[in-house]
Amino acid sequence: MARVDAPALYELRRRVLRGNDPAKSVADPRDAAPTTLHFGGYLDGVLVVSATFLLAPSPTHEGPAYQLRYMATDVAVQGRGYASAVMATAIAALRERGAHQLWANARDSALGFYVKTGWRVLEGSEHLSPETQLPHTVIVMDLAPTP
Repeated sequence: MARVDAPALYELRRRVLRGNDPAKSVADPRDAAPTTLHFGGYLDGVLVVSATFLLAPSPTHEGPAYQLRYMATDVAVQGRGYASAVMATAIAALRERGAHQLWANARDSALGFYVKTGWRVLEGSEHLSPETQLPHTVIVMDLAPTP
């Protein structure tokens, strides 16, 4: 698991998160921001997991926070620990940067993974994503103790 450049993630983002629809955008204007971190994991030279972390105010916390976006795992390797490994690598890097909290608009179909890896669900935050029209819920993970 390592840091990667955003364009390396676009094909996996499109395939897993946008139904492989070439008309759907998978680039984010914040991809090139110096505060944005992109992580990927490879199997036999093929990208199989990706995650992007954007410096963004948390809906629940005042300290430095990052938003997880575009977490994608190739269907062929889901459940084999690749997403957990990329998350652990990212969390270590974000702690080094002084992040106090992570947050995300998680697909409801992936909530089990997030809860199992230490995230908590923000009750009452259920919504439909404007991009995908799929059910999402806000999740958070505290990285630093609150004062």
